[in-house]
Amino acid sequence: MEGPETLSQEGLPRRRKVAGSLLHWLREVLETILPAVLIAFLINFFLAQATQVHGQSMEPTLHSEQRLVVEKLSYRFHGPRRGDIVVLKSPQHSSELLIKRVIGLPGETVEIRQGRVYINGWGLDEPYLERPAGGNWGPVTVPPLHVFVLGDNRGFSNDSRAFGMVPIENIVGRAWVSYWPLDEMGAVH
Repeated sequence: MEGPETLSQEGLPRRRKVAGSLLHWLREVLETILPAVLIAFLINFFLAQATQVHGQSMEPTLHSEQRLVVEKLSYRFHGPRRGDIVVLKSPQHSSELLIKRVIGLPGETVEIRQGRVYINGWGLDEPYLERPAGGNWGPVTVPPLHVFVLGDNRGFSNDSRAFGMVPIENIVGRAWVSYWPLDEMGAVH
């Protein structure tokens, strides 16, 4: 005969079963979500990140509000190359990201004469420009571990002509793929 203080033996297995199911469910969630969060963090921190173009400085190549994937891995193995479109921390406002094209590499002399870019005295072929901007700038030699960057829309670009050479360490990565809008989807060249 059971008294009011005694516990029914029938209730214990049921409680253990519920607790076991809850622990099993919690374990399954942690085994699924924790690796997914870690993978997302590692991808965003080391391999790639999404970004959005703001403004018209890269027209006609890239457009305002266009969304891109920036790959971060290749510059761990080699430096930026001329023509690469890169995302960089603004030298003027380190929290702001800019997107520009690499024009001058370390040790090169960059000059702009009547809107045309010259590298070490040789005219640079720039088929991505819709119309070259006028003006003169330089000559200036790019220091070691720096690059000279310009926007493709030279008349509307805040670039190395305004803020100087960019330390390679300020480059977040290379624009790799456009994914929005859908009609602009594809590799960034």
